[in-house]
Amino acid sequence: MDSQNAINILVAINLLVSMSANFSGARKGLKISITKVVERPVTFLQAVPPNVAALVLVLTIISISNLGTLTAEYESKFFTVRIVGLIMFVVFSWLQVVAYKSLKNSYAQEVVIMKDHKLITNGIYKFIRHPQYLSQLLSDLGVGLALLSYIVVPVVVLIELPLFIMRAVLEDKLLQKYFGEEYSAYKKRSGFIIPFVG
Repeated sequence: MDSQNAINILVAINLLVSMSANFSGARKGLKISITKVVERPVTFLQAVPPNVAALVLVLTIISISNLGTLTAEYESKFFTVRIVGLIMFVVFSWLQVVAYKSLKNSYAQEVVIMKDHKLITNGIYKFIRHPQYLSQLLSDLGVGLALLSYIVVPVVVLIELPLFIMRAVLEDKLLQKYFGEEYSAYKKRSGFIIPFVG
């Protein structure tokens, strides 16, 4: 097995294991009863960003099979890029697992406020208000680079990135409305999507 195929295999293994780790949180988020929801904004940002993330997942699986990727001659030329992408993918896919699990009962697939909603400001959330979006973006970009996928990288940069930023802004506004001064104080000591920035 050459190093080029080894990267694809490592991507596939990490994808499977990190998705399994995320499954319990995702399943719980899907089960949120309408009776538990206090407020749910009606917007395309509820469904479109997660659907784009699902599309990136499908494109990643296709790219693992070397469809939609640069040819073998580029694999050795961009080997360092592939290694950096693989490291990004592994680190940020697991950071995403940590972010979801840190939310505990306040996690939902949609942007909502639930009864007994808690504002999480410890762990990774001490430094950044939306680590799940940053982690998703950087893990998706990383996997695109690791696979040299000319279909994954443009979707992440041109579609997923702006959608996730808009969704994070929506979430910020909703949390500000619900938590008021507590959220204002939290915003002053945490970054928006990048630690210590905005």
